[in-house]
Amino acid sequence: MLVSGPNGSGKTNLLEALHVGTQGFSPRSRSDAQLVRFNAVAGRVRLQGVNGETRFETEVSLGPREARRARLNGGALTSAEQLRHELRTLVFTPDRLAVVKGSPAVRRAYLDRTVSRVFPSRATLPVEYAAAVGQRNAALRRLAIGASSREALTPWTEAVATLGSLLVAAREDTLTLIAPTFAASAESLGLTGATLSYEGEPVTTAEYERRLSRDLERGLTGAGPHLHEVRLEADGRDLRSYGSQGEQRIAVLALVLAEAATLTERTGPRPLVLLDDVLSELDGDRRLALASLVSGAGQTMLTATAAQAFPVEPAQSLLVSPGQVRPL
Repeated sequence: MLVSGPNGSGKTNLLEALHVGTQGFSPRSRSDAQLVRFNAVAGRVRLQGVNGETRFETEVSLGPREARRARLNGGALTSAEQLRHELRTLVFTPDRLAVVKGSPAVRRAYLDRTVSRVFPSRATLPVEYAAAVGQRNAALRRLAIGASSREALTPWTEAVATLGSLLVAAREDTLTLIAPTFAASAESLGLTGATLSYEGEPVTTAEYERRLSRDLERGLTGAGPHLHEVRLEADGRDLRSYGSQGEQRIAVLALVLAEAATLTERTGPRPLVLLDDVLSELDGDRRLALASLVSGAGQTMLTATAAQAFPVEPAQSLLVSPGQVRPL
């Protein structure tokens, strides 16, 4: 599906509404006040669709002064973000370039979200590990001021080591699955030699014991997957430091397409893929390559300022103007 219209007409708002209606949150802002129309007291997104062969209907209600609420097929959910466990949507927006350009923490968070989608049974690992690190850090600070004992620290050290090992394995397994498709998608879009790799090893309990004096001095756990890195490279070049804006854009787009293909292969229906302003920095050949990658591969929505920017006839074309969406 191609959604076109001039700048400021509401294309991204339409894409954002689809994300809110299928995931329970916006890909651009976690503040509900920024999602509600000016001078309105509340907002609502209602969607109907088909997930595989199953029809669904969702409703998400939000307002600046009340908790976000969601319903799926008429039933109330405990939280709006529970939708993300029922329906799958992947999104590319220009600010997602932070996955390449940003700090290692951004890449770790992106990978952990991918882990939760590819391996649902391991979805809680990042949260459990972060909680264990927080508890160990608190125990370190108590021990440093003499308010606790080493025996009280030991269970948290063991928990951090055990959960950290499981988290590293989950991250590496996920990258192993998506890396070949990432490389192929990037190659099709003109980014040769693209690779994904994980930098970091599990830390054993014995290693934590050996570095205890350093951790006590800082009051922080100074090793483990909360400090690891995910590297995106092209022909051996670190794209964060040496990639052009266009190469970084292609890398993030290839990540989204690779995850969509992996999820389709492993767990069934292809996710809804939302690509916002993805054509603006692609030349003609790369636009043709993107069209080939998304054609016939499940529902994908692309936004563009002009319908002519997409080089093939889309299955459906919509024209957006302020407050109106109509078939083109």
